[in-house]
Amino acid sequence: MRWEEKTANNVKEMKPSGIRKFFDIAAQVKGVLSLSIGEPDFAAPDKILHAMEQSLQRKETSYTENSGILELRQEVSRYVDKHYGLTYAPEDEILITVGVSEGLSMALLAYTEPGDEVIIPDPAYVAYPAAVELAGGKPVFVPTYPEDDFKPTVAALEKVVTPKTKILVIGYPNNPTGTVMTREELLPIAAFAKKYNLIVMTDEIYCELMYGDTVFTSFAALPDMRERTVVFNGFSKAWAMTGMRLGYICAPKEGLAPILKLHQYAIMCANTQAQVGGITALRECDEEVETMRQEYDRRRKVIYQGLREMGLPVFEPKGAFYIFPDIRVTGMTSAVFCEKLVQEEKVAVVPGSAFGENGEGFVRISYAASMETIEEALRRMARFVKKYKTT
Repeated sequence: MRWEEKTANNVKEMKPSGIRKFFDIAAQVKGVLSLSIGEPDFAAPDKILHAMEQSLQRKETSYTENSGILELRQEVSRYVDKHYGLTYAPEDEILITVGVSEGLSMALLAYTEPGDEVIIPDPAYVAYPAAVELAGGKPVFVPTYPEDDFKPTVAALEKVVTPKTKILVIGYPNNPTGTVMTREELLPIAAFAKKYNLIVMTDEIYCELMYGDTVFTSFAALPDMRERTVVFNGFSKAWAMTGMRLGYICAPKEGLAPILKLHQYAIMCANTQAQVGGITALRECDEEVETMRQEYDRRRKVIYQGLREMGLPVFEPKGAFYIFPDIRVTGMTSAVFCEKLVQEEKVAVVPGSAFGENGEGFVRISYAASMETIEEALRRMARFVKKYKTT
């Protein structure tokens, strides 16, 4: 059997994850300090774990409703209303998913036909273009630049929009840059989406992790945007529940229905115990989330200052737990920088090129690691940059 001949063309043509490729390189080096993983170094709060344990003890091992446990959807509805001013009916405007990744994939499958174009700011999370390609669409990248803190502009969007454009995918706070867009900055993007009658799919998984005086604004909360926006969020980052794979979608009833149809066939329902844990997370764990957020903020300040002191240009991230320094002063590409850094100093970060062409010359550093790890990694990086810095 020649399996390659049987493989679907859109899968064969898909580029392997640049993140995964580098993880494989780093895994071959013993004793690496990792600032590469986009995963909290905290465990999920004890209240969540206890709720899940109790669910198992009650032998709750059956399927839930396709849309998820109604009580969880009610808590999601309450939570997004309280925190972000979003109003969604738990009965038919909220869907519980297996993380944001499943939700985004199902949504793109539901709305993308061959030839449809999907605009994605560059750099962007690696799963966005892959999900578009699997759905049969064409990812169209709009460049963003460090002088704008990697925020897309309407002028740049106007250059790539065509009659085939159907969807705009955005994610702020952003992975990989840590960029946050304010309400005032999002309003022109909203006007652009309305002008061209686009669906907006907004990944808001990091919205609880905001720093300084910056306030999070959900795209769906902007004027006239609820009717055309699909909101994706979940429990992986703020509640440190990555392995539990729990997310949710909020969308108008008519917009959610096709996504639910696909979810029913592909997934059936999210994990029962994870859903029970999600109820407790939203209902009882605000204090634990705030404690983690404050610790990320402390680390953010340390790593931002450390990178500046070693002479790497970098803007201050205001959300998520990533920072995106410019390494072009070393004269290396992103990939070469990361490979040499892990080989010579045993520090793992991710090449910016893994996130798109406009990520070249930058690296993504995660501060979802202990302060001890961050401080030692910064010492090693400073030694490395001093050795290779050309200007």
